[in-house]
Amino acid sequence: MTKATLRRPKELVAAGLVPPQREAEIARVAARFAIAVTPQMAALIDPADPADPIARQFLPDARELAIAPEELADPIGDRAHAPLKGIVHRYPDRVLLKPHHVCPVYCRFCFRREDVGPGSESLSAGELAAALDYIRDDPAIWEVIVTGGDPFLMSARRLGALVKALGAIPHVAVIRFHSRVPVVDPARVNAALARSLQSDKAVYVVLHANHPSELTPDMAAAVKRLTRACIPVLSQSVLLKGVNDDAATLEALLRGLVAMRVKPYYLHHGDLARGTAHLRTGLGAGRALMKRLRGRVSGLAQPLYVLDLPGGYGKVPVGPSYVESGAGGEDWLIEDPQGERHAYPPRRPRQA
Repeated sequence: MTKATLRRPKELVAAGLVPPQREAEIARVAARFAIAVTPQMAALIDPADPADPIARQFLPDARELAIAPEELADPIGDRAHAPLKGIVHRYPDRVLLKPHHVCPVYCRFCFRREDVGPGSESLSAGELAAALDYIRDDPAIWEVIVTGGDPFLMSARRLGALVKALGAIPHVAVIRFHSRVPVVDPARVNAALARSLQSDKAVYVVLHANHPSELTPDMAAAVKRLTRACIPVLSQSVLLKGVNDDAATLEALLRGLVAMRVKPYYLHHGDLARGTAHLRTGLGAGRALMKRLRGRVSGLAQPLYVLDLPGGYGKVPVGPSYVESGAGGEDWLIEDPQGERHAYPPRRPRQA
């Protein structure tokens, strides 16, 4: 296994993940979008498999340079809802806090791919103080989601200081961290990091995994360090063509997460990030997949299938509907997991 994160096309070639004849092609992609593949993820890639699901997530592809007309630099409208650096405030009761803009890996489908990567600015001490003041000054803010970039690239000392500062704000009840680190660099989730997240306030970690092969023993150990520190762990995934867009793969992923005490939270429909059309499924395909999972996967393993609307209008559930209103809106037809329809309330035979 390679010992360092791979960041350059020539390193991908040297590691045997990309054939030499593709180096120039990969270099053109790297000039626009950042590359990083951790040793843990590199070890999961089968270079002989052109459809390898881990390679599709992390190795650059020339198709990223083809920009579809509907694709956007800011596909979910973060910038329109950023009152100051490091804050995104789209919902009245919660804000995103982005301390920095670097990640342990750079996913080829990332909706923030225009804003993250080497050289991206982290918040200065003064900018972080201003962001915390913004949160203190708005009593409607009930939850703070710490994201980025990946907040778990911060030291345990800095994470602990941030948790302490947020926990001291009376109206903040929930602190949520979104991170790829438990999956792609699990050793970083050590005992010190887990302790740094502890607070009298509710602290949650939402990790990101898309394929069952990412659920390694090292990742399970990282999750265990969090749960033993009394940190609840949830997951989010992105529906990706050629990675997890079939029922068997999603089923294995979701069941594997739950078996690790990770609650699947969101399955995101792919955002309209530039250069990601080759990884997006259709909305109809996603709805059909969710329908196939209903009844065959425990409710504990069912994520909410959501679309983050372009323009900053927020996430909405877009899963299949099982309910159809009847006459006058008082009678209903309900579809069961086998596809049969039932009247509700049940229709009773008329008395003779």
